[in-house]
Amino acid sequence: MAASRIDAAWEVLHSVPDPEVPAVSVCDLGIVRDVIEHDDGLEVVLTPTYSGCPATEAIEHDVLAAIERAGLGPARATLRRAPAWTSDWISDEGRAKLKAYGIAPPAHLTPEQAAGTAVPIRLFGRHAGERSASPRCASERTERLSAFGSTACKALYRCLACREPFEHFKPI
Repeated sequence: MAASRIDAAWEVLHSVPDPEVPAVSVCDLGIVRDVIEHDDGLEVVLTPTYSGCPATEAIEHDVLAAIERAGLGPARATLRRAPAWTSDWISDEGRAKLKAYGIAPPAHLTPEQAAGTAVPIRLFGRHAGERSASPRCASERTERLSAFGSTACKALYRCLACREPFEHFKPI
């Protein structure tokens, strides 16, 4: 039995890398929310990790190009910003890929955080906020060097055990 067009699209989308963290796919990160078949083609529903994410246009382009290359077009992308993306949408496989790439994956949100009743992120002090285990040696003896890493969705940490710097994908 042949795979449906939607199943084939999902398979293709799992191979589209995130432009900022190419070790994970846009599906691993939970950016692809849905694939819907319409009479005039496929609709790929995307939720960017941040409403102002500079990679949104590149993701949209790469997703549509991959669908077209696979012969599954025509297709269009729809941006759905509500509900807002959460780091809990990162798949377990995506979390493992982040760690292997050298980025500490975010912890799962607590029920309070998921409900939006948690204390907001504080941007002060090296030891403020969540501890993040080193993706290199797994030590939890770490310190945050900067609330912002190479992109807005990551923070810069240093391991006090192995002395290696690393990025931590922020839980939101």
